[in-house]
Amino acid sequence: MSIDPNQDSTATNQAETGAKPRESAMLVLQRGAETGRRWPLDRTRPLTIGRSEDCDIHLPDRQVSRFHARIAWTGDSFQVVDLDSKNGTHVNGQEVRGEPVPLRDGDEIQVALRFKLAFVDAGATAPLTLDSDKRGLRLDKETRQVWANGILIDPPLSLHQYRLLEALWDSGGSVVTREQIIEAVWPEAASEGVSEQAIDALVRRLRERIEECDDEFKYIVTVRGHGFRLENR
Repeated sequence: MSIDPNQDSTATNQAETGAKPRESAMLVLQRGAETGRRWPLDRTRPLTIGRSEDCDIHLPDRQVSRFHARIAWTGDSFQVVDLDSKNGTHVNGQEVRGEPVPLRDGDEIQVALRFKLAFVDAGATAPLTLDSDKRGLRLDKETRQVWANGILIDPPLSLHQYRLLEALWDSGGSVVTREQIIEAVWPEAASEGVSEQAIDALVRRLRERIEECDDEFKYIVTVRGHGFRLENR
């Protein structure tokens, strides 16, 4: 039987805080619409992450590949491997390329630089919050709910406001032209044309709705002569 030199101090800390050690390793979503959600890891079967509904961790975002990454037990540790995703997988800021990367307690996995998952090893004490990163905007595409700085925008955005925000979100920080906005927000009127005044009014109103929850950061940036882009915290 192996002896953990930190066992006594760990037990003391748990006794002082009343926390219980984890019986199995898990992933905790730190950035995304369901921040704080947890998934236990099973040593007998791999866990898949991706946009496909067939994945164990379903992340419905266009920047995420259908089958983006996989985490599996290899006999001595859990390891993450990128499944040739379009926008990459990172561990603690380092890109996962080719070979699987072993995970250690507290490691941060980034999926397409859109979602963050914290790895909590078996036996470790999971804190109530793992830097849940509620700063910035978060979208739940299934319910069309939007959070700004951890505050739910309520009443919800109008359909046109949400379509505009989703188009900016899906661009990954790139500029969205006025023509692209028309196609995303008013697909039924794309052939007839939409005035620049209508677009500007919609952008202004969306900014106002976001400012109701967070007025300290300018999320929607105007790129003169080109369009608009989303800059998240």
